Amino acid sequence: MCKKILIVGVGSIGERHLRCFQTTGRCELAICEPNDELRATIADRYGISHSFSEVEAAIAGGTYDGAVIATPAPHHVRLATLLANQQCHLLIEKPLSTNFDGIDVLRQAVARQSLVAAVGYCQRAHPGLQALKAQLDSGRFGRPLQVRFVLGHPFAHFRPAYRDVYFARREDGGGAIQDAMTHMYNSVQWLVGPCTRLVTDATHLALDGVEVEDTVHTLARHGNVMAAYTLNMYEASNELMLTVTCEAGTVQCDFKRVRWSWVSEPAGPWNHQPVELPERDTLYTAQATGFLDSIDGKARPLCTLEEGIDTLRTNLASLKSSDLGEWQQIDR
Repeated sequence: MCKKILIVGVGSIGERHLRCFQTTGRCELAICEPNDELRATIADRYGISHSFSEVEAAIAGGTYDGAVIATPAPHHVRLATLLANQQCHLLIEKPLSTNFDGIDVLRQAVARQSLVAAVGYCQRAHPGLQALKAQLDSGRFGRPLQVRFVLGHPFAHFRPAYRDVYFARREDGGGAIQDAMTHMYNSVQWLVGPCTRLVTDATHLALDGVEVEDTVHTLARHGNVMAAYTLNMYEASNELMLTVTCEAGTVQCDFKRVRWSWVSEPAGPWNHQPVELPERDTLYTAQATGFLDSIDGKARPLCTLEEGIDTLRTNLASLKSSDLGEWQQIDR
């Protein structure tokens, strides 16, 4: 059955969501975008006949099975709550928010309407990361003990407009912690459990035209699992590597080489297993498919609202730790 999906916000990420939901062939799409020129351009580019400048007008203009919230982060919770009260299933871009204002009200609306509510941590759709998840859940390598997660990439090359968008302002969800490190926190949370305490050192070192952090080092505990995260947004190479060392071996996801690997003998050889990832849209299309399947009751969302709330706790603890220079306990 074709689903009616409203895309709220059609900037670069919203346009990607629109394109990838359209790729599924399972949707009738509408858009909401306050920028008149952008709204007209996107509607024409993708053949969208229903477009609105405000969410209230979109609600008045029709009913929707689901909505994708792809506005700047400070608006996520308010818009999601408004649509939840219209019995609309939700896919909310990351980070869920920049604070906890309105989170309990959103939770209550989702529960009251028995809705699917997902948060857009699309890295969970990466086949290499999914392979690690399956291996760890199977117990093949024993209990996880330590995680190392390293990211370095030329952010300005991939996002040349970074100075002019949300990234330039922490209050809008910008900076390396809320933009990139949050994916890393969420991935490790998915693999080994929630972060329970951390200390973060973060600063601005290189990105031109902004003052938000572009370099982050975090030491963390996920229960008994120790973790070390390293990120910079100006490295010439484009490297992303996640390694989990367990009692009976080590597993690794190499995002650049698109493979997962393992070693189980002391000083033994690495075994490599390639995975298929044709392009970046693949993750978003998989996320869109998963969201539609979850509306139909056929699957669990890649990242639930509660998991997204938990990652928000980690984001905020990391920012506070960086500001204060102190370990932060994450209470639940």
